[in-house]
Amino acid sequence: VIGRKNWLHADTPRGAHASATFYSLIESAKSASLEPYWYIRYVLQKLPKIESSESSWEDLLPEKLTPEMLLTSSF
Repeated sequence: VIGRKNWLHADTPRGAHASATFYSLIESAKSASLEPYWYIRYVLQKLPKIESSESSWEDLLPEKLTPEMLLTSSF
């Protein structure tokens, strides 16, 4: 459960927006039955390669991934 005390560290509107974005990614992973840690790791690994390949950012959406895809990914 995310509560008021977690938002005390968002000193600026940009900080609050960044926190909300991160929380949204975590909750989206949970709703797609993915482990949030592995999902965030996968996204951060693949995101820099998006521009240089033919895949798009839509391929990183939780609905398009499976737990097996996340675990077989390596750095």
